[in-house]
Amino acid sequence: MPSDLERAMETLIVVFHRYASKEGCSTSLSRRELKDLMEKELSGFLKSQKDPAAVDRIMRDLDTNGDGEVNFEEFVSLVVGLSIACEQCYQVHLQKQQQKKNPAEM
Repeated sequence: MPSDLERAMETLIVVFHRYASKEGCSTSLSRRELKDLMEKELSGFLKSQKDPAAVDRIMRDLDTNGDGEVNFEEFVSLVVGLSIACEQCYQVHLQKQQQKKNPAEM
């Protein structure tokens, strides 16, 4: 039976290829495929972006090899960056909860 982390890695791979296989090269995301993936799989993040050109900016930032597409390695850097930001928010949340439990320790 796979562990939680193994299932998470498998999900990441499966989701990437689900969108990458929609058009053109099946091993990379076009701008349209990346936008579709982000709208469906990262809708909360995308809604928090007030910039309508957010996908274009993200595409430029991710496309480190300059080929106009986002391969799996480039895509993973997006997921890692978002995961780090989410973990930082989680730490702030934990600190706030701890402060509520122990207000005298402040």
